Amino acid sequence: MATSNGRYIKKWATVLGFSLMAGVVGGLGAVLFRVLIAWTHDFFFGKILPVVSYQVGELNLGYALLPALGALIVAFIIVEFPDIRGNGIPEVIEAVIFKGGNIPGRFAVAKIVATAITIGSGGSVGREGPIGFIGAALTSILARWFNLSKEMKKLLVTCGLAAGIAGTFNTPLAGAMFALEVVYMGAFSVNLVPIFISSVTGNAITLAILKRAFEVEIPGNLGHTLLELPFFFLLGIILGVLAAFYARFIYRVFNAFEDLRINPLLKPVIGGLGVGFLGMFFPTYGIFGIGYEGMELAFYGKLTLGLLLTLGVVKMLATALTVGSGNSGGVFAPSLYIGTMFGVAFGILVGMAFPSLAPNLTVYALAGMAAFFSGMTQAPITQILMVTELTRSYAVLPAVMTSATMGFLTARFFLNGESIYTLKLLRKGYRVRTGRPVVLETISVGEIMSRDPVYVTKDMTLFDVEHLIGETAHDCFPVVDENLNVVGIIGIKDILKKPSSVKRLKVERFLNRAYAVTYPTETAEAAFEKLMAYDQNLLPVVESPTNRRLVGVVTKRDIYRAYYRGLEGMYID
Repeated sequence: MATSNGRYIKKWATVLGFSLMAGVVGGLGAVLFRVLIAWTHDFFFGKILPVVSYQVGELNLGYALLPALGALIVAFIIVEFPDIRGNGIPEVIEAVIFKGGNIPGRFAVAKIVATAITIGSGGSVGREGPIGFIGAALTSILARWFNLSKEMKKLLVTCGLAAGIAGTFNTPLAGAMFALEVVYMGAFSVNLVPIFISSVTGNAITLAILKRAFEVEIPGNLGHTLLELPFFFLLGIILGVLAAFYARFIYRVFNAFEDLRINPLLKPVIGGLGVGFLGMFFPTYGIFGIGYEGMELAFYGKLTLGLLLTLGVVKMLATALTVGSGNSGGVFAPSLYIGTMFGVAFGILVGMAFPSLAPNLTVYALAGMAAFFSGMTQAPITQILMVTELTRSYAVLPAVMTSATMGFLTARFFLNGESIYTLKLLRKGYRVRTGRPVVLETISVGEIMSRDPVYVTKDMTLFDVEHLIGETAHDCFPVVDENLNVVGIIGIKDILKKPSSVKRLKVERFLNRAYAVTYPTETAEAAFEKLMAYDQNLLPVVESPTNRRLVGVVTKRDIYRAYYRGLEGMYID
């Protein structure tokens, strides 16, 4: 008993010690990255802009060049590290679920530099996702230094992500929940402890050095009436539809740039020129860079209805051009910006239709922000907690919960369970569904399949199959041709109640029903879905979609065992 208690104390001392270190590393990484962004912003807008400025009426054409110049520099980094494109959160998910928590150091450095240049030169992306990535990447390096187990690496990478997000917004609870919702796709009670510690530590580090995390001042005296709840319900549905459309639109833009038959170095530059052209008309409204200055104007009701709608659309286009052309940066802040603009615009329309309600536009801004972000990321709890922590008020909780929930559910319907993050992973061949704990998605068929399968040739008779069932106690077999290519499956259901005259016939005469196969590279989740869809007890494993040579079999029992092993590996207790 004493030995067991000693092991327990030692294990948790190790976990808590490393989670504290992850919080420190994540917090310091967030601070250094923000300083790097400030330096690059001062360089482009303080030193380059005066040189390239050319005034035409009220427009300064120099603004149009800055994102393109930054993109040209980033393009050379992308050639060496093509995976740095985008926001970084999908890479964290990929590292935790599929790569044992490993994020290469050179890749992390390239991502940090490229993102700082993109944001500093005016690219319409956020720093929050990349900050989370930095915290995760640095803790991954830390875990490798200490040669920690795969489970500890995965946990610490998640801790680093939480620390970065918490430090960005001064929201330790929301930072922890974001890491749980987007990486673990749910909350495991034991794992909450180290993630909370890292999140609080990262937030404390950021505040101690920078004194302030979130640069937007949110007005006080927030509140709404019960009569307005149906409007927040409707706002959530509208922005959920918009979020689903926009998540797919970004990747359509990405595909369009991928299909361009031009020098790869020019693609980010073209995107940068587009952003520069759009931002040139609204240089002080947050189209360039993160966009917090524009959000603050909306919070305080300083923007007209027409301008709010215009800025929301322009920010969507600018962000799609920045990310879609291959630049590095996050969609966290742009999602908040877009939701804020459309939320306030909706609030103005409610006030015009029902003047007696006198809607508080800041509440509609927060509800819109929560609805759009929840739809894009499929992380509604994160946004509900974040708004509560940012406002330090529960007065807006009913409105924000209503809009966030409806935005989440509506977008989930149109995205078929995907998110802006998992859509990127899907392009790489990784299928991760949001909203449920990830277990079978982390296990490949190749890990669990039987590599010496019992099979039937198409020239054998049903009598031969019957004898094989008796010898092996198996109830289903793959059927192969002379080259071991799978041509069907046959089992006990195909033999029962058949007369002896029929059992003398060859197997190939009974291969007339639809069947499914799987591949070593598919996930156990994908294999299980096929087994259920085709009502099979066994899946033949073939080399690839183009090569149907039998290399193994996987059964429901194999998948059940893999599920319980995977579930145990996700807990640290």
